[in-house]
Amino acid sequence: MENVELNTHLKFQKKFGQLIELDQENLKAKVQLEATEEMAVDEEGLIHGGFTFGAADFCAMATVNEPFVVLVRSQCEFMAPVKVGDIVIFESETIMKDKRKYEIKVVGRLNEIKVFEGLFGCVVLDKHVLKKG
Repeated sequence: MENVELNTHLKFQKKFGQLIELDQENLKAKVQLEATEEMAVDEEGLIHGGFTFGAADFCAMATVNEPFVVLVRSQCEFMAPVKVGDIVIFESETIMKDKRKYEIKVVGRLNEIKVFEGLFGCVVLDKHVLKKG
């Protein structure tokens, strides 16, 4: 990973997606998800889509890399299943940046197979979304 400090989602657990690259200059990031047994929903080892989505969302948030970035919308496609033992790499690119608004595209691949693609609408707030006043 480049020498860029992560400024957001600092308590995000690596077992749900580990940041492996952060390019602040070009507003790109890369996150790796290792699918584990605790993510499985059945005896076949199918991973719940929420884990795939969560890692992709974290990739988008890391791309913006502002302390008070929040997700305001998303549009996603799950293109292939993920199973226990798979390693999915999510890569982001910034489609649009307008002051505090961002549109981030995230693609997840398992080897050369695209398993996920999503657009994430992100907004940077002045303070934490849960802080009053």
